[in-house]
Amino acid sequence: MVVAADDPTPTVLGMLILSHRVRDFLPGAYLQFLRIDGTTLADPILDEELIDGTVDQLLRLADEKCMAHNRTQVDFTSAPREQRSQSYPLVALQQLIRNAVLHRTYETSHAPVRLYWFNDRIVINSPGGAYGVVTPENFGQPGITDYRNPNLAEALRILGYVQRFGAGILLAQQALRKNGNPPLAFRVEPGFVEVTLRVAP
Repeated sequence: MVVAADDPTPTVLGMLILSHRVRDFLPGAYLQFLRIDGTTLADPILDEELIDGTVDQLLRLADEKCMAHNRTQVDFTSAPREQRSQSYPLVALQQLIRNAVLHRTYETSHAPVRLYWFNDRIVINSPGGAYGVVTPENFGQPGITDYRNPNLAEALRILGYVQRFGAGILLAQQALRKNGNPPLAFRVEPGFVEVTLRVAP
């Protein structure tokens, strides 16, 4: 969490896990949430929040925000038992947000992770492109993973947020398919990775 015993300079990991004021040191270490009433950024904004804090706080608050906006449909007429479904499966949102926070670059960009929730889709944008063995061509394939932030990955594993098995995107895809959502769409550029989830019909 510090450079060395005789050099108490905090590391990026130390600031992300322990700091009370993370953005004083890492200005982009937050998640920008927008709930937009429409399909473009020019449409009215229903809710916005700058979600920050330690990485543990950020992920918990992001979960709460997603649960608050995720509609649950209840069908009690077409089957003997009530059936519930959501616009988006929570496990898919969790896996993709955790990936965005974990795999982003913290040192070379002050841009936040962005989660824009439109009426027809959710777009999650993470600063930093593909890294290491992950390329635009193999991005999202099960088991192909690399770690721009390996110590953060281990910290998130210990905190119970990730597994480090390279299964996050696969879990998200399976949850979306089971819920009736279209497949994920990825955009991998040198400076960012973007994933789009489409609402279940």
